[in-house]
Amino acid sequence: MKPIAGIISAAVLGTALLTSPSLAHAAAPVYVALGDSYASGVGTRTYIADSGSCQRSTRAYPYVDAARVGAALTFVACSGARVSDVTANQLGPLNSGVKWVTLQVGGNDAGFSSVITECAKPSWLGNCTAAVTNAQATINNTLPGRLNTLYAAVRSRASTAKVIIVGYPRLFNGIDCNAATFFSPDEMTKLNATADLLNSRISSAANAAGFTFVNPTSAFIGHAVCGSPEWINGLSNPVSESYHPNTTGQGGYANLVDDHLT
Repeated sequence: MKPIAGIISAAVLGTALLTSPSLAHAAAPVYVALGDSYASGVGTRTYIADSGSCQRSTRAYPYVDAARVGAALTFVACSGARVSDVTANQLGPLNSGVKWVTLQVGGNDAGFSSVITECAKPSWLGNCTAAVTNAQATINNTLPGRLNTLYAAVRSRASTAKVIIVGYPRLFNGIDCNAATFFSPDEMTKLNATADLLNSRISSAANAAGFTFVNPTSAFIGHAVCGSPEWINGLSNPVSESYHPNTTGQGGYANLVDDHLT
């Protein structure tokens, strides 16, 4: 039998080992990823089995960046999400213990998918100009208020987190190489201008909230639909993959975002 003094010393040593900052395992920082299909990884064609219609991918930039920085990821971005959907369904994981939040939303509020569909039609069949005009009106007049309210809710819940707001790329390089679409040069210019407008309004709301804004425009130049290499899918099968970043595009996003995960 060990002397009592030896037993006490061993117990004290064990306690020291468990509580020593240099020896204890630090908890992984918490990263919560919110947003729409661009954030969930639609376009990569590979989805997490239990993510259902949200189509979350291990190739999406939140998943890639969480692995890079050793974060514990809560990945709740969901395909089709609008600002109201993020507010209603995605804010639950936010709390004062979260270190990083990424949020990418707004494109669906502007109806960008339906605008692309309209503009892809032959000029005699569609009305691209009207679709773009309506989208821009929503971006200018409706979206800013929605974003301000959402960003305030994010800050109130994740009071100490670094919040990174992610924007959208231009979709076109000025060439339509897809046989089944009919984008004119003027239509592509208008759609790219709408993406720029969307980023401008999102950036303004982010700055007002004290959040960081990541603008992907420059990084994607030369890599849009029909680019070389192409980071954004053109018309695809299934059609839901269309006009979303592919795996390489998500990697481009990851490179932009991880600069701010510090």
